[in-house]
Amino acid sequence: MAQPRISAYLPPDIDPSRAALAFGRRALPKLREELQSPELLTQQRALMALCDLLHDPEKVYEAIALGFLDSLKTLLVHQDQTVRQKTTEVLSVMASHSIGREGLIRSGVISALAGLLDDPVDICRKNTHQTFDMLAKLPAGAGGVLRAGLVPPLVLKLQTELDEIQELILDTLSNCLRVEVSEALQAGAVTVLKEKLSHPSTAIRSKAAWVLLEISSHAEGKIAVCKEEVIPALVGLLEDTQPEVQASSAGALMFALVTPQGRSSAMGAEAIPPLLPLVAEETSKARLNAIKALTLLAELPEGRETLLGHRDTFLRCLDDPSQAVQRAADIAIAVIDWKP
Repeated sequence: MAQPRISAYLPPDIDPSRAALAFGRRALPKLREELQSPELLTQQRALMALCDLLHDPEKVYEAIALGFLDSLKTLLVHQDQTVRQKTTEVLSVMASHSIGREGLIRSGVISALAGLLDDPVDICRKNTHQTFDMLAKLPAGAGGVLRAGLVPPLVLKLQTELDEIQELILDTLSNCLRVEVSEALQAGAVTVLKEKLSHPSTAIRSKAAWVLLEISSHAEGKIAVCKEEVIPALVGLLEDTQPEVQASSAGALMFALVTPQGRSSAMGAEAIPPLLPLVAEETSKARLNAIKALTLLAELPEGRETLLGHRDTFLRCLDDPSQAVQRAADIAIAVIDWKP
């Protein structure tokens, strides 16, 4: 079912063009004073001007030095939804700059934003998740999300949030789970992500498979993926019509098949037939992952026997422009040719 797009339009009685001074002419110290004003309209207009100014990274640096972040954290719990909307937008704009991301992480904005996960206004939640997503791209930001205990609530929000916010959550989780997966596993992340593999949205299917890839890169994650029988679902996505979904699914399989249980599950799900076309297709984004997954399956006697009949598929990869593909194909051939 199609979902409405989240609107960033302001209430009709708020006119950003009527800010006291035009863009580029308001001094940041004056704006900080106005943010602390008891007058609601003054705060709203100051936030609107700030949103425009902070597209300039030099202004972001100046705003952090002037202590704006303390004022903005206070406004995150404001009872007026327009103030919360524009405050979260300001933080999202700041997070789009490297200097802003570093400042937000140091100032504890991640914990302050956690209170907006249940905000009744869609655009406030979207801005919040955009900020989390951008901060989590830095190792320090991903660590901040983990330390704030946000991974379990983010997993839960995947079951209730709007589609475009789910995409942001999946991006955030993919960066955080690269670092640590225990809390996500305890929160039932694998079960939730398995459900998302059949989502009608291409982006959500692809991103869910990618998060499973990050989970499967950890030993405990591999066990959970096998236990929850996710591998058959990933095998099914190898024939998805979207290359991004195929690539993410093949990558998740590649990590999951490192374990004997994973290889056994993949053979039971008949993973070899859908993996072989991805190897043969020179433009496939999933090609390298598919070769590595098949190499792992070739370690099983029944897998090796099947793949011996497709040795030419791997031989053609030895002339691939990508050296990574060439090396992977060379290893695959060696494993397929091995005789006990």
